[in-house]
Amino acid sequence: MQSYPMKLIWAHCLNFFLKSILNMKNKYDISGMTCSSCKQTVKESLEQLNGITHAEVNLELGEVELTMDNHISISELKSALPVKYQLREKMEKNVFATIDGIENSEVVSKSKFEQLKPLFLIIFYISVASLLLHFKDWNLKNFMLDFMGLFFIVFSFFKMLDLKGFPASFAMYDPLAKQLPVYGWVYPFIEIALGLMFLMRIEIKIALVVTLIVLGITTIGVTKTLLDKKSIRCACLGTALKLPMTEATFIENAIMLIMGVIMLTNQ
Repeated sequence: MQSYPMKLIWAHCLNFFLKSILNMKNKYDISGMTCSSCKQTVKESLEQLNGITHAEVNLELGEVELTMDNHISISELKSALPVKYQLREKMEKNVFATIDGIENSEVVSKSKFEQLKPLFLIIFYISVASLLLHFKDWNLKNFMLDFMGLFFIVFSFFKMLDLKGFPASFAMYDPLAKQLPVYGWVYPFIEIALGLMFLMRIEIKIALVVTLIVLGITTIGVTKTLLDKKSIRCACLGTALKLPMTEATFIENAIMLIMGVIMLTNQ
């Protein structure tokens, strides 16, 4: 059996010890990611830096955990990323400041609700506005037409805030946008057209058929995403608001589809 000099053994031990100490993990907040492609770009860009052995990117939380052999400054990390992505030091919460008796699952649930609050507020305001338009002379048919019209107009507005970023995010779950990228670019304009048709009572039957086709395709993609348990962002309000893909997205589309079917059968 070959014997190794004691100095060599100590050198190996010291090298292993230093590596285990210097194998640091740091978390950072990162913004600008809208899809799994962005997630992969961030991961590959950071792992190309000398000293980083692994980058774990969480798209839904907007954070990245880096495993490093040696400390790398925040400026070096930022320079390794495309301009679209903004990296910053993570502000850790004080774990001792949590309320007694609250489980982690409840905290996560509350966090998801907070993320979806803009969606709930928008649907609430659209509903109230549609009700007020027919408060004195109630008519269910006109209420649904105005609800659908305002829905499309408002949701298209948020998509217009980042028209360049929307198609890529939308293609993450919409089957037609995946196969036909130009569809993602024209989708906000389709929503505007449908919104105006409903509000101005122009060719309602055609608008209803198009609505059922468009939202039907999207709902298929949303359902598949939920069943596959993929963590991606919903593009229903564009990329300006970071909404997670949840059952709320399915319910939102289902409401519009049900209204469309009811209206079409009563034409």
